[in-house]
Amino acid sequence: MKEGFRQAMAWLHTWVGLIFGWLLFAIFLTGTLAYFKAETTHWMQPEIPARAVSSEASVSLAQRYLQQHAPNASRWLIDLPTAREPALTVRWQQAPAEPGKRGQFTTKILDPQTGAEVQGRESMGGEFFYRFHFQLQMPYPWGRWLSTIAAMLMFVALITGIITHKKIFKDFFTFRPRKGQRSWLDGHNAVGVLVLPFHLMITYSSLVIFMSMVMPAGILAAYDGNARGFFDEVFPASNTPAVAGRAAPLAPLASLLEQAREQWAGGRVAGLSVNNPGDANASAVVQRDSGDSVVHNFGRAVTFNAVSGELLSKTAEQALPMAIAGSFYGLHMGHFAGPVLRWLYFICGMAGTAMIGTGLVIWLGKRQLKHAKSGVMPFELRLVEVLNIASMSGLVIAVAVFFWANRLLPIGLAERADWEVNSFFIAWGLSLLHALLRRGRAAWVEQLALAALLFCAVPLLNALTTAHHLGVSLAQGDWAMAGFDLTCLGSGVFLGWAAWKMQRSGRTETTTRQRARAVTLEHEAT
Repeated sequence: MKEGFRQAMAWLHTWVGLIFGWLLFAIFLTGTLAYFKAETTHWMQPEIPARAVSSEASVSLAQRYLQQHAPNASRWLIDLPTAREPALTVRWQQAPAEPGKRGQFTTKILDPQTGAEVQGRESMGGEFFYRFHFQLQMPYPWGRWLSTIAAMLMFVALITGIITHKKIFKDFFTFRPRKGQRSWLDGHNAVGVLVLPFHLMITYSSLVIFMSMVMPAGILAAYDGNARGFFDEVFPASNTPAVAGRAAPLAPLASLLEQAREQWAGGRVAGLSVNNPGDANASAVVQRDSGDSVVHNFGRAVTFNAVSGELLSKTAEQALPMAIAGSFYGLHMGHFAGPVLRWLYFICGMAGTAMIGTGLVIWLGKRQLKHAKSGVMPFELRLVEVLNIASMSGLVIAVAVFFWANRLLPIGLAERADWEVNSFFIAWGLSLLHALLRRGRAAWVEQLALAALLFCAVPLLNALTTAHHLGVSLAQGDWAMAGFDLTCLGSGVFLGWAAWKMQRSGRTETTTRQRARAVTLEHEAT
């Protein structure tokens, strides 16, 4: 009975991993890249300088700019620069032309040291990987539903994998190189066990994040079908006084930051919004940085009268259920992580990606062995082979092309950010076509070699198209810019090694087959 149960779990693990493996590989890879979303955006918008400035100085510059350029706006929003995101972003909303409609927003990026406007190139930057990770570039809510279903099945694959492997921890310490399928299986087991806690955490927490979407029955029953009422209660709006209709000058907004920190017993300010600036009842809402702790505190803010500086209200402490949900959200997003822990997140994410990829290779390799003698590949195995190549090496090429497009597309191109994304999908589609036209190992080698070339050349491309090459970024201590170049270079070297190893193993297998055939012919002749 036990053996039958374990075999059933093995069957479920295998087929869930195959059917959703290609999608999960893309979700894991882009989600892993999103841990350096801010650094990627900084590299893709090199015009925005990285400078060390205080929050108070940035708020003062933003207030001065908004008072000059948007004195009659109904709302101001200020996003403060950080060590990872150097831009000082200001937005304002005009009063709606008609009642019941929302006014349009205008966004500007400022130099946090001078307050001057900065014309950064249009780009989604690292936000593209973050959004693709859970929306898959699909209309709302279909992409979120598909990625959540994939996460559910990933969780199933993890649990069934644990049940299937009787000697799971022994397998972790076992690796037999140059043993073909056995080496792939050893690698799959090793990376699976090594970061198993991370895999379980990241998969389960993704389900918690979208719990209200996939399990809305309790909310709908408790709120008589009005889900909006639930969210209004969980995330209450700040206490915004009604418009007085009398003009009054704003107090220095920078003076409110220290008062907000006192209410939080420390902590960083992420930004602030000003409602009805210039009115006697103007209010300022100071938001806390979500990366202050592991527990993500949804909507933690302090509201002041923006004219007198009087404290009006602050959000209440989180209830225990919200704190638990915030813990899962914080662990999944990793906003709290410093540089070392963020790299650990990145390594664990790459290990998860490798685990999925090796599983797909193992499934195909086992079945290819049955047809090795005939040399005729059934259609379904050829299809899996093509999807393996395109979903793995093809996706890596698409990521590299996305970075190349950022540097090569004209700065003034209309809808430039969309064309960067289009370049990503065009490259991905071409890799699928290439995998269809070429045989398996040759396609793997060629695509990995191309990806290696593209990534290795990223630092050179950056040096030829901008003034922020490694010599400058290292000298200025701009580790985000330099780290991106160096990471691309390291990735290219690794991909080049992978292409060389695959080509070399192919030659070895060919030589072995030729020798075996020669021995067989010699034996038959005698």
